[in-house]
Amino acid sequence: MKKVMMVALALSLSAASVSCKKGMDKIGNAVLKAGENESQAIIDFNNDFLDSYKTSSRHIENIVKYAEAAVKKSKGETVYSMPVVIGSMDYSLSKIKGIPSGFENDKTIIETDFNTYKAKRESIEKKYEELKSYITSEDYKDDKGAKAEALQKDIDAEAQAFFTAGENVLTKIKPATDTAEEVILKDHPMKEFILSSKTLMTSMDSVMDVLDKQYTGGFNEAEAQKKYDEFEKVVAINTQKVFNVKEQQYAYKKTEFENVNKKAADFLDKYRKLIRDSKSTGRIADSNINEMDSAYESVLNSYNSFVK
Repeated sequence: MKKVMMVALALSLSAASVSCKKGMDKIGNAVLKAGENESQAIIDFNNDFLDSYKTSSRHIENIVKYAEAAVKKSKGETVYSMPVVIGSMDYSLSKIKGIPSGFENDKTIIETDFNTYKAKRESIEKKYEELKSYITSEDYKDDKGAKAEALQKDIDAEAQAFFTAGENVLTKIKPATDTAEEVILKDHPMKEFILSSKTLMTSMDSVMDVLDKQYTGGFNEAEAQKKYDEFEKVVAINTQKVFNVKEQQYAYKKTEFENVNKKAADFLDKYRKLIRDSKSTGRIADSNINEMDSAYESVLNSYNSFVK
């Protein structure tokens, strides 16, 4: 199972009407001191990093699967086809030139984890190329797969460091990013619908967290059904909202808002199917979790289109 990215991109400042009035309540110190420009820098960093993490995570996990298969092949086990690792250019990562000063005291910590994230991605890519050459040339026939084992061990360790660093960055940037969104959305005409949709995304993330654990640890019908019921209520609340934004420039957003809810309803359909299919076996099948992954991506893409 690929690592599911539990993220929802923040609203772009360019789409918002910003108002930083004096006396604004409960705005985080970092963002309050930073002002409008740094608020945008925080949002931009958040969006670029999330895009990068989403792209690179899949790439890294495919390399991990390739390394596992490479060891089996090098040891003489039957491997009908090696996992495909498609070249991945992380354009979003290249857009990040530094850590915004608006993160203040957390800036140094974020920078350390971010540098680890970049370094591990680069290192894993190089080790994959080395392993690929080793397998393609069948050099494993000379050392009975010793190099494959060593490279797999290195790749696994560095992949874990990559994901740890990525999660650390996400955890550290979230408070300032949430506050920057509050600043940006304070007077935005679509504030109600954006925040409600963000709540939907957060709830869906929680669903996928549970299913991810059950996929590897065993199906728990009661827990899965509870999460289904919670998410169904959130979707119902969002769906019942009437998009009554009067500003003409946002008229086209009505369709995008409705599309978020349609995709969320599709997600629920797949969820019901998963629960039904998993009852008898006590486990979540690959096909079901893949359907949920796909449905999640559809909701996320619709949400991102709506808030941008």
